[in-house]
Amino acid sequence: MKCPFCSHADTQVVETRMAEDGDFIRRRRQCAHCEKRFTTYERPDVTFPAVVKKDGRRIDYERAKLLASFHLALRKRPVSTEHIDNAVERIEEKLLNLGVRELPSSRIGELVMRELKKLDKVAYVRFASVYRSFEDVDEFKTVVDEIRK
Repeated sequence: MKCPFCSHADTQVVETRMAEDGDFIRRRRQCAHCEKRFTTYERPDVTFPAVVKKDGRRIDYERAKLLASFHLALRKRPVSTEHIDNAVERIEEKLLNLGVRELPSSRIGELVMRELKKLDKVAYVRFASVYRSFEDVDEFKTVVDEIRK
């Protein structure tokens, strides 16, 4: 690791600590040349697949967009933030385990619907109505009947 003060290439780790949540490692280093100390953080490099939109555009995956979808569908519903976070984490885990470089946005939508169905039936119908672009009441009825089974 190169020293940020003098750019010398020889630095030594003098202390290593794991973060409280275990998401990264904090290392205190000291330069062998100028003897100044600095901190580095070691995190896993995780790359989510690119999202292919319906019109063919490719965009980077954004956790914030996924969370926004959940919050919109679950607005004024009795579902805790912890349950929402857990659902998002399950989706992200599935995305990483797919091992693909890109995937259609419809696949993410299906994963969201599956999680919403477990969390809250009303939120599931809300999301499905927008996601599947319902045109009439019969489509709502079909989804509601599907949930009741």
